[in-house]
Amino acid sequence: MKYNNDIKSIAIGSFDGIHIAHRALIDKADALVIIERNGGYLTSGYKRSKYTSKICCFYHFNVIKGLTPEAFVQKLKTDFPKLEKIVVGYDFVFGKERVGNTKVLQELFDGEVEVVEEVSIDGVSVHSRTIKQYLKEGNIAMVNKLLGRTYSIDGEVVSGQGLGKTELVPTLNLNVKEYQLPLEGVYATRTKVRGKWLDSVSFLGHRVTTDDSFAVETHVLEQDIGEVHGSVEMEFVDFIRSNQKFETLDALKKQILEDIAKAKEMLC
Repeated sequence: MKYNNDIKSIAIGSFDGIHIAHRALIDKADALVIIERNGGYLTSGYKRSKYTSKICCFYHFNVIKGLTPEAFVQKLKTDFPKLEKIVVGYDFVFGKERVGNTKVLQELFDGEVEVVEEVSIDGVSVHSRTIKQYLKEGNIAMVNKLLGRTYSIDGEVVSGQGLGKTELVPTLNLNVKEYQLPLEGVYATRTKVRGKWLDSVSFLGHRVTTDDSFAVETHVLEQDIGEVHGSVEMEFVDFIRSNQKFETLDALKKQILEDIAKAKEMLC
């Protein structure tokens, strides 16, 4: 299947996160060839297209992983019949058992192959795996710096324990799939409700004070948002504290109020 007869240049990669280093490739091509995998995403599937105006074409890794380097390049030439230029990162590998690299690509493709060198910020090489590691550490400041934007996730609103409205503070409970989530804890966030970004404080992790179930919850600050249904997007601005257990609900509520005050400072 030919994706687009007019595409003359493509950038190839996973583009998970569409971070600053990815943009260095994207700027040099007409379209993206995205190698899609399953799970653990910074930005999954079609959602990558939110962060680029370029055409996005998808190859699923499980479909192409058995191709030899020669077969892979032939597939590109078949799918993009006017292809003149391929843009890849310096560490690009391809083909069965990852035997192809940038040098092999230059040998096999009869057009131009542009290799983009390593992109670093503050001495840190920008890679999706590095960003994921910072997420696991709760280092949202570095995550957002390497992404070049604020890290965001989305999920469907679901029913929670019911303790929020009655004993603590009201929250939206989200069912989040596919994303790499940050360290368990509390964050200053912004939550998009009915198309509008609102300041919020959010918790994700196991509710160790109550039922120990895993939850992603967000409390919108100083607004009554009423009943909310469907999908909600949330972006992480800063880390407040790690997850912890409290002996009573009163102690938990006191800490939540302190978290709210801290979030207001961070978001102002």
